[in-house]
Amino acid sequence: MIHYLSQPWPWYVAGPLIGLTVPALLLIGNKAFGISSSLRHICAACVPANIPFFRYDWKKEGWNLAFVLGILIGGFIATQFLADPNEIVIAASTQSDLAALGITDFSGLMPAQLFSIENIFTLKGFIFLVLGGFLVGFGTRYAGGCTSGHAIMGLSNLQWPSLVATICFMIGGFVGTLVLLPWLMQLV
Repeated sequence: MIHYLSQPWPWYVAGPLIGLTVPALLLIGNKAFGISSSLRHICAACVPANIPFFRYDWKKEGWNLAFVLGILIGGFIATQFLADPNEIVIAASTQSDLAALGITDFSGLMPAQLFSIENIFTLKGFIFLVLGGFLVGFGTRYAGGCTSGHAIMGLSNLQWPSLVATICFMIGGFVGTLVLLPWLMQLV
């Protein structure tokens, strides 16, 4: 059993399991799947400011905080006890494209040339971590949800705004990868 849990699952198993989260949450308690709203709940619970955006009954959304805590605990268990001992497989064409940008370390899930402790206090670290994090947060708030909420929950409910948001997320990802990443790697 541990052998199967420590290997990457194919898309045709993992995808439907993620997709079944939507009807399960709807059937269990008419709850909507999404992760970004949990940050709002945490801020409403922990920051006693009189900000209108945080003035609501966050305790009604306690299930969402428990869900996110479960994700964190599951991620910790998976990385500490169920890590795949095999090397991460990246296509040779992708490796050569990334090497042309100066990204050659494929030993982890994130390239060390972009996301390492040494880069935190550099211009590159500021752009990728601080500015990038701000843009992700701003985009999530502007779109009214994150990719999981829109692409999984919103699309399954046939919501037009979720389709628009998901298309914009994809366009942003393509522009970031094909235009901004090469430019930023040359800049810094």
